[in-house]
Amino acid sequence: VQLQASGGGLVQAGGSLRLACQASGFTFTDYVIGWFRQAPGKEREGISCIGNSDGNTYYAESVKGRFTISSDNAKNAVYLQMNNLRPEDTAVYYCATDLGQSSSYALCHSRPDTWGQGTQVTVSY
Repeated sequence: VQLQASGGGLVQAGGSLRLACQASGFTFTDYVIGWFRQAPGKEREGISCIGNSDGNTYYAESVKGRFTISSDNAKNAVYLQMNNLRPEDTAVYYCATDLGQSSSYALCHSRPDTWGQGTQVTVSY
């Protein structure tokens, strides 16, 4: 099972970025995949997760209405469209999965066992 995240960068407040998580080595639709982030000095938090078999999604309150998670089962990829970015969104973003978690809510509130490498998102004032 491998996950590879990409798409981070530097953007001004109010701007947008799209993160991508490319998955390989497993049956994509069997898994829930999510996006987590960790800001300096803070714990890692699950911000958005999606069930690839049912499309159910979960969003943390901090990103609800600004971020949109989606998946492309044909490409084995999950995306996070981030709009109206704020300086407090600055963090390292990771995609993650865990076969033991069967819902988007559960994955985002767990400590997944499989992680991609992080991608830095920096939002300037």
